Amino acid sequence: MDNPISSPDFSDFSDKDKKDLQSFIQNEQQKAKFQANVHNLTDLCWTKCITGKISGATVDRSENSCLENCVNRFIDSQKTIVRQLDVMGGRA
Repeated sequence: MDNPISSPDFSDFSDKDKKDLQSFIQNEQQKAKFQANVHNLTDLCWTKCITGKISGATVDRSENSCLENCVNRFIDSQKTIVRQLDVMGGRA
């Protein structure tokens, strides 16, 4: 028989502890989103740029150039998205 995980009881936590826990959870969620973005970037650029068989410890010149461009375009697009979200949120 499975033992379901019960929800923790936070009723004994002080308001400060609850706020600290909420902040911790938000930080962990942001880290997870960042890690997911890095994973997606790595997958996207690897698939796009590494076209030959890996035969050494380094990528060839054309693959290196492609990877640099791919990463730079990804960063540019993320900056554009953040700026647009700021505008939509009325913060710009």
